[in-house]
Amino acid sequence: MFGCLVAGRLVQTDVQQVAEDKFVFNLPDYETANHVVVFMLGTVPFPGGMGGAVYFSYPDPSGLPVWQLLGFITNEKPSAIFKITGLKSGEGGQHPFGMMSIPQTPSVAQVGVSIEPLEQLVQQTPVASATVSTVDSFTQFTQKMMDSLYNFSSSFAVTQAQMTPNPSEMFIPASVILKWYENLQRRMVQNPNFWKS
Repeated sequence: MFGCLVAGRLVQTDVQQVAEDKFVFNLPDYETANHVVVFMLGTVPFPGGMGGAVYFSYPDPSGLPVWQLLGFITNEKPSAIFKITGLKSGEGGQHPFGMMSIPQTPSVAQVGVSIEPLEQLVQQTPVASATVSTVDSFTQFTQKMMDSLYNFSSSFAVTQAQMTPNPSEMFIPASVILKWYENLQRRMVQNPNFWKS
């Protein structure tokens, strides 16, 4: 029913069912992983009105698993990427895995999926640091590139009184760079793919 991908290295589909509505993946070598992708395999949908809450449990020195809510998946949103960097320490919150005797090796983290009603899933608050930006990498790159060009060119700004006349060199007013920056930013907000047309 579910699959799990760890940082592009390890795809798992051999989920362990620990209760009628609860499933667990073991994640060996989790220390070097930054992200986890949990997805539905497409073979069995969730029952109507249900979805899957996704939890992460790191090995705790006390020996007891500490579960943290990452988010959820549904039939309409059958996969999600979660950032697990920074979740390796701290306290967990309420979770449906309770005091289940799920075997856990000290060097193995776990991802749990709990099937729950959709109304309940949307009311839960995931760990803030698990959220992955929904802005695609192209949009992020474009914004960084615009910022970099504006900052770089602005670092050479001089007033007209400070300018040394040089007939072989062209000068671009800072207001033109600022106008370009603002126009491109506006167009990216309206349609990030405007450049393709």
